[in-house]
Amino acid sequence: MKEELLFCPLGGSGEIGMNMNLFAYGKPDNQKWIMVDIGVTFADDTLPGIDLIYPDPGFIIDKKEDLLGIILTHAHEDHIGAIAHIWPQIKCKIYSTPFTAALIREKFKEKRVDIGNNLKIVDLNGTVDLKPFKIEFITLTHSILEPNGLKIETPAGNILHTGDWKCDPNPLIGDKIDSKRLKEIGKKGVLAMICDSTNVFSIGRAGSELDVRKSLLNIMSRLKKRIIVTSFASNVARMESIFYCAEKLGRQISLVGRSMHRIYKAAKQCGYLKDIIEPIDPRDAKKISREKIIYLCTGSQGEPMGAMMRISSYVHPDVHIENGDTVIFSSKIIPGNEKKLYKLHNQLVREGIEVISEETEFVHVSGHPNREDLKDMYNWVKPNAVIPVHGEHRHMIEHINFAKEMQVPYPVQVENGDIVKIYPGEKPEVYDKAPSGRLYVDGNIPVEEDSKSIKERKNLSSNGYMEITILVTPKGNIHRRPILTFKGLPITDDEEFIHGIEEEIESISNTFSFNNEKQKVNLIDALKIGCRKYTKEKTGKKPFTNINIVKI
Repeated sequence: MKEELLFCPLGGSGEIGMNMNLFAYGKPDNQKWIMVDIGVTFADDTLPGIDLIYPDPGFIIDKKEDLLGIILTHAHEDHIGAIAHIWPQIKCKIYSTPFTAALIREKFKEKRVDIGNNLKIVDLNGTVDLKPFKIEFITLTHSILEPNGLKIETPAGNILHTGDWKCDPNPLIGDKIDSKRLKEIGKKGVLAMICDSTNVFSIGRAGSELDVRKSLLNIMSRLKKRIIVTSFASNVARMESIFYCAEKLGRQISLVGRSMHRIYKAAKQCGYLKDIIEPIDPRDAKKISREKIIYLCTGSQGEPMGAMMRISSYVHPDVHIENGDTVIFSSKIIPGNEKKLYKLHNQLVREGIEVISEETEFVHVSGHPNREDLKDMYNWVKPNAVIPVHGEHRHMIEHINFAKEMQVPYPVQVENGDIVKIYPGEKPEVYDKAPSGRLYVDGNIPVEEDSKSIKERKNLSSNGYMEITILVTPKGNIHRRPILTFKGLPITDDEEFIHGIEEEIESISNTFSFNNEKQKVNLIDALKIGCRKYTKEKTGKKPFTNINIVKI
């Protein structure tokens, strides 16, 4: 049996978010595995009570004895967010650069998970030897500190896993993309490149953080009152730009929101943000006149608990906003968030507050490669095969077409769970399927999509709740009136509704005996069906119904 080199995405292929990728090398009966990234995605309004979703790691948990380590490309939540949820089940080594490691530590601390000495810090452009894999971290540019591509060297040949990246000629913080090293890797030959597909539909280049800084300074210099900027906390270059603008305009700056403080602290700890003014506490910022302050806050996507939403709803304890002030949304409007963001924009402009966003002015650049950036990467690396990831199906299919235009011999289309045999064989191809899926963090318990708790909560949220308690005498008769509780039902006349339910209960109960245990189960089912049917006739809703029979 020949050694094989395999690639398998468990998350992030067919969706944007929750990236989790596996590589394996060895004979089919003795393969060693590594995991690259371990991310989450965020739930929408269709999943009441669920905030986080992550890939089902069952396939790799079954192979945890052969899992050599988790390698993290960078610190965005869609690449590291699931680590504290999944790591306790696999307990392997984790490898990352210093800034990512600082945020990882916080995650484990928050979850009270002791990782001992399993977190290994890798220097920028450093290497990790996990035989049969040798992994080299390559400096790229993105919308966060320390984004890395990975050259994965195996006995069969080299793979380049790009992670998230763009070509930024002036990233402001951190080094420029290491195109020299990418060209050297390309010259030695790349069996397959696993590549970001997010902006494959966008022509031209993604743009530079320096250009955004200049534009922001220009915009802010004409604003006379209070300025509130909301952005992704993880974009430290953007954070530094706001500090820069504040200093240039003779304003103080205040950070608002937990993740803004967390990222600021981690960046400082890793030796970034050295030459900036000191931020002031939001409580002290209240004393500063409104033309002398800039707030930088979380909540750029209209998150209900984000600082921006709380400020605009006038419930934030420290930041007040008023007519004549300006809010700058220095971020992308992520597809799916339009509704809540436009609601937030409307709320602000109605109060006489100026709203500036990427739709009206140049206040944001993406962290992902546009087509010209992708062309550069393809020309440097010249891969034999390309496997698009980090995109919905429409992105990845367009990326396949793009790779063909770039004369890549073997573009391979994948989705979560596909196992690609990169070696041996004339060309890489999908040859098997691993079990894959999603786990939903319900409270602090991971559950499956069709779990009882989610089904029940969906039912509750759309149909309401009804509980009926029937007290039964020793002789088997109903004692007084049943006790009826209901929530979330559109009932205009409580008395009439309760009277109707009581008649329904009496009518059904007459055909059963309360003292016969065998009949009791059927009676409960019949009462549930009858009461829901009556409620549907009266209200149009079939509530989640609970029947209690209590002997007294």
